[in-house]
Amino acid sequence: MRYGRRMDAIVEAALRKWPDVPHCWGWLALDARGDWYMRDDRVRAAGPFPQVKGSRIVHDKLLAFIGRNYASDAQGAWFFQNGPQRVYVTLEAAPWVWRLHADEPGTEPMLRSHTGTPAQPRSADAVWLDEAGRLFVDTGIGFGLVHSLDMGLAADAVEQGCWRPREMAFAGMPARFGYQLDSQPPSRPEPR
Repeated sequence: MRYGRRMDAIVEAALRKWPDVPHCWGWLALDARGDWYMRDDRVRAAGPFPQVKGSRIVHDKLLAFIGRNYASDAQGAWFFQNGPQRVYVTLEAAPWVWRLHADEPGTEPMLRSHTGTPAQPRSADAVWLDEAGRLFVDTGIGFGLVHSLDMGLAADAVEQGCWRPREMAFAGMPARFGYQLDSQPPSRPEPR
């Protein structure tokens, strides 16, 4: 598991007790604003994410539980460890959505993820602009998208020289930064 934070003790205990629970795909998604969505069979049949989102999760304790137990595997697939079951996440843009906060005007903004985890850019050049004008930042905990409501603070950081964004096509970002937008279950061997 990547992303160095420890999972909840109850989750670790469940993993020890039931190590072989099948993983789950397609039922949880993260949009470009850092909102989690449940996607049941009916929603998935109605269309792909994010065109058809599903039910937005708003329960504070559930959001905190997901955030504490959010990680990625060695292949860059992001998941929520729900007790013994790994629930893989469909991502709209990136595994993290950054909210920005500046202590004073003209200072480099502090980043906090959609899960509440603080982060800092790897460098002033660890900032990327895609063809749609979205801003992404690579940090010590991973790669993420700046929330659309915080683009004013991001523009201030660029104008002050704190950040020096470079251009990159969105299609190349998952491979470059080692994450999957939509992991899929391993294919099953054909019966003989």
